[in-house]
Amino acid sequence: MHFEHIIGNDNVKSLLTHTIRTNNILHSYMFIGLDGIGKSLFAKDFANMILCTSTDFTNKPCGLCEACTLYASSNHPDFMLIEPEDGKSIKIEQIRYLQEKIAEKPITSSKKVYVINDSDTMTKEAQNCLLKTLEEPPEYAVIILVLSNESQMLPTIKSRCTKIVFHALKQDELNAYFSLHYGNTLDDNILKVCNGSIKKAIETQDDMELYTQMNTILHSLEQNDMIDVWNNSDSLYQAKDKIQSVLEYISIVLMNQLLYSQDMRYANCIQIIEQTKKRLTSNANFDMCIDNLLLKMWEEFHEKYSWH
Repeated sequence: MHFEHIIGNDNVKSLLTHTIRTNNILHSYMFIGLDGIGKSLFAKDFANMILCTSTDFTNKPCGLCEACTLYASSNHPDFMLIEPEDGKSIKIEQIRYLQEKIAEKPITSSKKVYVINDSDTMTKEAQNCLLKTLEEPPEYAVIILVLSNESQMLPTIKSRCTKIVFHALKQDELNAYFSLHYGNTLDDNILKVCNGSIKKAIETQDDMELYTQMNTILHSLEQNDMIDVWNNSDSLYQAKDKIQSVLEYISIVLMNQLLYSQDMRYANCIQIIEQTKKRLTSNANFDMCIDNLLLKMWEEFHEKYSWH
């Protein structure tokens, strides 16, 4: 069944299903939305539906025809997935190869489908190269651009694609996913950090111990002297690759404390965190930023040392 393993964006499911049932498939689509909410999964399922050769348009993909069998084994000759080769950008050579293959007629299905993941990482040269194909695509070709940052795309490309907008998942949808796959749900603070992204939720689930340690550090800031805080904050210093998410989590915990207590010290700490985020974004020294963060927050809870 189509989209059965994907949670959320039911409106998109209905739209794409209707597209298949009415056989009204266009040449180019742009799947736009936050990172990690299932856009690529949708694109791959939609490709399977397009390539399925069953004559029953209400039951695609059928899972039984040769096209579905080939697609399930990642061997369908009329499907191509393009992604950043170096993890950074999609190069013009990759788009030129697409153009070579797209000129060849379909082998198994009536159409050929090309999914370009992270298409907002295409170089300008690659985008201009792709534009030639979008302007005059073969009648059997379907190109699906999957991206998070629409502003990175050339206006001429955007104007030639039908936009499908994906929305962040709701908290109950994320919890439904985790209940099904992990046998547990996420607490409200973690859900807020995930911002409706399953990808981020999975990463957070894997780092649950790290987030638990952040609660310990916050407690230490209020109860212990500064030397003890620094000595027991190794996990924060070691979280460099995830620091923005970690700081967001700390802000959420502090906001809950602020709402509960109306203690403005928590508001001041949130402001300190926002300042730290900006410094880190501007490539300030990481350890010094964390040193300053902990010191300023500690001072808020120990007024005689406060810099106010």
